[in-house]
Order: sequence, then structure tokens, then C-alpha cells
Amino acid sequence: MSLHWTLIAGFLYAEIGVILLLLVPFISTRMWNKVFKSRFLRGLESQLIYYFYVLVAILILFFLDAIREMQKYSSEEQQQKTAGLSHLDTQMQMHMRLFRAQRNFYIAGFALFLFLVIKKVVSLISDNAGLEAEKEAAMKQAESASRAAESLMAAAGDGSTDKTEANNLKEALEKANKEAEAAKKDVASMKSQSESLAKEYERLMEEKDRLERKVNIMGDGDKKDD
Repeated sequence: MSLHWTLIAGFLYAEIGVILLLLVPFISTRMWNKVFKSRFLRGLESQLIYYFYVLVAILILFFLDAIREMQKYSSEEQQQKTAGLSHLDTQMQMHMRLFRAQRNFYIAGFALFLFLVIKKVVSLISDNAGLEAEKEAAMKQAESASRAAESLMAAAGDGSTDKTEANNLKEALEKANKEAEAAKKDVASMKSQSESLAKEYERLMEEKDRLERKVNIMGDGDKKDD
């Protein structure tokens, strides 16, 4: 295997390791999002995008080169079969070249495919972390709204209770006012009655005095006759 295909194969193995690391269940999406949003990676974000497209272009070139070699060696094999050249060493060399071309095709194809998969997985992890943060914020907002609604309902219940108590107090006040008016009328009637009684008492006292004076006058006349 040549040097550049060895590097591509090593890159493929590294991609497999990265995918397995991203699929580890006990590492949460929040942790991965913190790693992706770290200052170091943010500082390299523009450069990483540039390197991403460069690597994609390189892998596509190697993939197309592997396809070209596969077609080349396949056509040569067909030409040798058509020409009747069936020497064992020639066939072995041709099969070996075709096998290498197919191997390079699969290495370049899987490296390109996994590189795009890693990019998509990283994007999905970041989106999932953002959705979880939005969900938690929405849950907290819903809980606060629920507490506010409960407090408003409680306040409404207290308001209705206070309103009932106020109505009861109003009715009691009206009743007390009516009783006060009745008592006032009773006092006025009792006062008028007491005044009439006082007048009657004075009249009787005057009548008593008059009768006493009359009795005294009659008593003095009897004494004089004796």
C-alpha cells in the first residue's frame, strides 16, 4: 500500500474511533455540546470549516481515482481474456492490481461517507442539546406559569371569601341599623310616654293640692260652727 492510501486508511480508522466515541451512551449530549462550543473549537471554527471542505475534496479525488483504476484494470483483464493471453503470472498481477483498486475504492468511499456522517452526527448532537435546553426552559416557564395560575386562583378564592364576608357584614350592618332605628323610635315613644306621664303626674298633684286645700277649708268651717 502506498503512502497516501496508508494515510487515507489511517484516517478511516480514526473516523471509526470518533463515531464509536460519539455513540458512547454515558456521555450526554450536553457534554458534547460543551466540547463543541468550547473556546478552542470556536476559535478554530472558521478554519475547521475550511479544512472540512478541503478534506472532502481530497477524499472525492481519491475516490474518483480508485474508480478510474478499477475501470482500467477491469478493461485490461477483459482485453487479455479476449486476446487469449491467459498466462498465470499475468493473471495474478492483473487480479492483484484489480484487488488493490477495489480496496482503495472501498477505503476512499467509506472514508468519505464516514466523514460526512461525523459532520451530520455532530450537527445533530448540537441541535439535540439546544432542544434539551429549550425544553428545560419551557418546562421552567410552564412551572412558573402554573405557580402563578395557582396563586391567582388562590387569590380569587380569597377574594370570593372576602366578598362573602363583606356581604355578611353588610347585611349585619343593615340589620343593626334597622334595630337602631327601631330602638330610637322606641326611645322616642318612651320619651313621649314619660312626658305624658309627667304631665299626668303634675295634674294629679295639682288636683291633690286642690282637694287638700278644699278639705282644709271645709275643716276650718266646721270648727267655726262649733
